[in-house]
Amino acid sequence: MRKLIWLLALVTIVSCNNTKKKDYVSIKGTLKTPNISKITIQGKDGLKEIKVNKDGTFSDTLKVTKGIHLLSAGNEKETIFLDNGYNLNLNFKSEKFSDGIDYSGIGAETNNYLTKKKSFYMSDFGNPKTYFKLDKPAFDAKIDEAEAKLESFKTTEKNVDSLIQKMDARNDKMFFNYIKTNYKKMHASMVNLAEGKISPVFNNYENYDGSKTSLKDLRGKYVYIDVWATWCAPCKAEIPHLKALEKEFEGKNIQFVSLSVDKPNAHDAWKKMIKEKQMSGIQLFATNNFESKFIKDYGINSIPRFILIDPNGKIVDADAIRPSNPKINDFLNKLKL
Repeated sequence: MRKLIWLLALVTIVSCNNTKKKDYVSIKGTLKTPNISKITIQGKDGLKEIKVNKDGTFSDTLKVTKGIHLLSAGNEKETIFLDNGYNLNLNFKSEKFSDGIDYSGIGAETNNYLTKKKSFYMSDFGNPKTYFKLDKPAFDAKIDEAEAKLESFKTTEKNVDSLIQKMDARNDKMFFNYIKTNYKKMHASMVNLAEGKISPVFNNYENYDGSKTSLKDLRGKYVYIDVWATWCAPCKAEIPHLKALEKEFEGKNIQFVSLSVDKPNAHDAWKKMIKEKQMSGIQLFATNNFESKFIKDYGINSIPRFILIDPNGKIVDADAIRPSNPKINDFLNKLKL
């Protein structure tokens, strides 16, 4: 009851305040990214350009529709939540936006909260494999730890916009429901496909060059397999990164294999895309798309999926990191190829 009285008193104080909420956003900061002459902020209302001075400073105002906006400077991009009345100062931690931004001023709580949530989901806490690989007691403890960590964000950033609170609660619920619902099946799969286990195999898959290739033909080298399809947009987005990776490790003891799970009626499209995109490595066509035994043995139901197998045909990682992940080079270099 006392809490309710306090809240009503607070509402009264705010209502009696003659300060009118501004109908625009004020935003300023200092970029650490060099050679940038402007930043852009894009939302439902369109795109706003803000001049960046030679010393990296910028300052401007804009009217917005409340919601998530995209902040861009050159190749650097980050999301930012804006609402009219905000007066934000952006403190960039480094040249890369991905390293984070500290916010101060009106509206800072919501954006600092979003930064923490992004960091959470980009860490091992946001990776389902972190949970699935654990036995049940460790799994339960990890879930408790993750949920407590998320709850601490709410305690630290108390004035988070209600729109973000609702969206976030829904997203968190979906994430943990997925983890808890799929734990039993995925844990069993990860045990069967754990590092050091003998890998499932494929036999006599069609090669782009007209020959036939089996996994056993590649023994003696590490094998990095990209399971993909011509219709898969995220798969195609990985192609430039995979080509760069192949070039980086050319001559090393590793073979790159792209394994298409296209249906038979897309066979010509498969060959055409390989030619148009000048795809390198070994290009294979699975015998029965997603119903192929190799695909089912690995439990693959979504793509792209990357698999790493050692020279003895044993699993290194049944769900390896993607070529676009900045950590991939360090990951492969640790193998001492």
